[in-house]
Amino acid sequence: MDMYAVPNPEMPDCPPGLEYLTQVDQLLIKQKVELVEALVGFESNNKYEVRNSVGQNVFYAVEENDCLSRQCCGPMRSFTIHVLDNFGQEVITVTRPLKCMSCCFPCCLQELEVQSPPGNTVGYVTQQWHPFSPKFILANEHNEPVLKIHGPFCGWSCLPDVDFEILTMDEVSKIGKISKQWTGLLREVFTDSDNFGIQFPMDLDVKMKAVMIGACFLIDFMFFESNN
Repeated sequence: MDMYAVPNPEMPDCPPGLEYLTQVDQLLIKQKVELVEALVGFESNNKYEVRNSVGQNVFYAVEENDCLSRQCCGPMRSFTIHVLDNFGQEVITVTRPLKCMSCCFPCCLQELEVQSPPGNTVGYVTQQWHPFSPKFILANEHNEPVLKIHGPFCGWSCLPDVDFEILTMDEVSKIGKISKQWTGLLREVFTDSDNFGIQFPMDLDVKMKAVMIGACFLIDFMFFESNN
């Protein structure tokens, strides 16, 4: 399969640039290691590579932020993440507003908006309040709930591999997962660079696949970013 072929412009109800997502049921998101950040603890903008199951690069994502926000707010910071295709065209924009993170205050729940193409909202990710376990709602462009994400009980702090299950709204069927994968002791200790896998049905609405990419970024910031 040629990753660099010109996409089919006639694919119905598919945002331009996301045609490839209609052909896959899993993605690997690799955060790039920043040497300066690893050595001196100076927080830099996050950068990610989005790859397919055989390791070919599909998208490239970069966080837009200022130095003050990164150093003062750490993983709580607001951000805009620009997702680019292999031609350098921005195909997804993920925006998270600044909100405090506390399990004790339901008014401080996290959320983000996913646009594709930029300026055209395709969905939202909203945290649900729970004192111990991470829970999220994935909604469509009309903010109508479509899917749920449930994480493990305090799982991000005690397991090398952590699964966040993607469920139907009635919580009867598991249709996929977002997995944080162990990257090795040295990388886990000295950097906050993480690897994630996303699995979803092949025939899932491509817009919701884009929303899941946004959800993966939010999960990374909320549970796996270091503020040291």
